[in-house]
Order: sequence, then structure tokens, then C-alpha cells
Amino acid sequence: MIRVFVVDDQDLVRTGTVMVLQAQPDMEVVGEARDGADALARLRTVRADVVLMDVRMPRMDGVAATRELLAGAPEAPKVIVLTTFDLDEYAFAALRAGASGFLLKDAPAEDMLAAVRTVHEGDAVIAPSTTRRLLDHVAPTLPAPGPDPLTGREREVLCHIARGRTNAEIAGLLFLSEGTVKTHVGRILAKLELRDRVQAVIWAYEHGLTHPR
Repeated sequence: MIRVFVVDDQDLVRTGTVMVLQAQPDMEVVGEARDGADALARLRTVRADVVLMDVRMPRMDGVAATRELLAGAPEAPKVIVLTTFDLDEYAFAALRAGASGFLLKDAPAEDMLAAVRTVHEGDAVIAPSTTRRLLDHVAPTLPAPGPDPLTGREREVLCHIARGRTNAEIAGLLFLSEGTVKTHVGRILAKLELRDRVQAVIWAYEHGLTHPR
């Protein structure tokens, strides 16, 4: 069972999300909260695998809550941040704080469920179109390019990751097997000391390997 904790200050949204999750045979909602501070307090007493974290909330927003939840806690739950708009600097900040992905609130229920399962399995949730628009929006604030330890092929794979492409899509574009691409991704994450593909996307933009369209 995937233990899910839901954080949202809108009661109807939170209740609807809980109902969808509880209807799944492989998921269990272990708690819910109306803001970040409440979530942190409750998560000290319950064990969750994945937290669906709204970004804009009173008292403590999702960015601060995500940062505090994940700071120095290797066993902390994975966090998926929820945002109303795909051009939302708060969502980007939450990703930098350690969230494993972001999801639009108006996404279909199937996408939300798939995101929970994907993150629980250790991967990240990157919606290609919204990720690109979000990063295009904040790219002007990123620092100048810097050196990196990657090979030419690894940089090429990372650029495709930053554009939201899956391993299968990258394999087709570079005429590689999907297993080879997966190996390259693993090496990229290890060399750069990154946790997942979300952090890889951010790293690629910060170091000038890819740019806004």
C-alpha cells in the first residue's frame, strides 16, 4: 500500500483528492492538513510515503513546508507539489527545495494517481509542456553557466531530459537502446549528486546546458 498524505487549504479540493485516492486498491490516505504548519505537525506522528502538497496556503506555504520536511531527513516522504498555474515560481522553488515533481490541480485524476505511483517507485514527475513553460518563465533568474563533469553523450541525454522527454523518446532520438539511456541517466545523477530527474532538469538550466525556447 502507498501511504499518501494530502495538504490543501481548500476543503472541497482536499476532500475530493482524498476520495479519489481512497478508491484505489493500492493506496491509503494516512492523513490530511490545511496548511504547511499543520502538515509538518501531523507528519511527525504518521508515516507517509508520498505527500501531495499544495503550494499556496496560509500560515506556511508548500515551499517552506517541503523544505523543512525534507531537510536532512533521508527517510522523509516524497513530495509532489500542486499548483493552479503552470507558470508558478512557487512550484519551481518547491522543486529546488527537494520535491519530486509538480502537478497541476486541474490534471485528470488518472494523472494524479500515476504521479503518486511514479514518485513512490523512486522516479520523478515531470509534465513536459508545463515543465518547459515553468522553466522558460524563471530562466532569466538562473545563474551563468558553469563547468560540469559529464561526457558529451551524457550532456546530450541531460538536454533531452531537461526538455521533458522520456527514456524511450531519448532512445529513439539518439538511436540507443532504452537500457543504455537508463544507464546514462543513472551516471548523470550519480556524477552530479542529484536525487532524480527533476533535479537534473533544474541543474541543466542552471548550468546553461539548455535554454528557453
